[in-house]
Amino acid sequence: MEATVNEFQERFYLILTGIFIASLVACNLIFQKFFTWNFLGMTFELSVGIIAYPVTFLVTDLISELYGQKRANQVVISGFFASIFTTLLVIVSMNATAAEWSPIDSETFTRVFGLTGPAFFASMVAYLTAQLIDVRIFHFWKRLTKGKYLWLRNNASTMFSQLVDTSVILIILCFAGVIEWERFYGLWMMGWLFKVMVALFDTPIIYFALWALRDKIQPTSYLEEN
Repeated sequence: MEATVNEFQERFYLILTGIFIASLVACNLIFQKFFTWNFLGMTFELSVGIIAYPVTFLVTDLISELYGQKRANQVVISGFFASIFTTLLVIVSMNATAAEWSPIDSETFTRVFGLTGPAFFASMVAYLTAQLIDVRIFHFWKRLTKGKYLWLRNNASTMFSQLVDTSVILIILCFAGVIEWERFYGLWMMGWLFKVMVALFDTPIIYFALWALRDKIQPTSYLEEN
């Protein structure tokens, strides 16, 4: 029975890792499209990348709770290298000349999938900074509350790390001239508020996941954290 439980734990960890990396890579591929969203009288102008990115924080919080800080950090680092590898593949693909009969010509492909240097640099710096902060704050609150108040550590870690993420990426893009400074505050406020709302919604998801897995995975105790 113990072997079966451990096997399930590892399989579920791999599933979470796959979801994390897929969400992160998708963000870097689709971020160039922006959309307008009206909610509670507020109008948000956001990159479609922001739809997938909050999923990464949900996954790291779930991994942190179930498997501990070390494994959460491992997933974050894996996502970093996966993003770099994906970007290299995109660069190689952009430099491959499209055949005359290709449904997508080289110019269109580059316009859709091309990642500018500043955008990629900003994304990776913001990603690593925010994700590692998220994991550290999550476990800080877990130790401080002796494993109680999951809702507190989930929201406190995600909201603050999302604030860092939004700030870092916009500051770099504005300094690089990719985005005008006059757009900074609007994009910063809209981006962070959207991420905060997503963070509030993912709390019940984590509670439900822990309830559903209660007989299969025992969450890591705060006493076992480094």
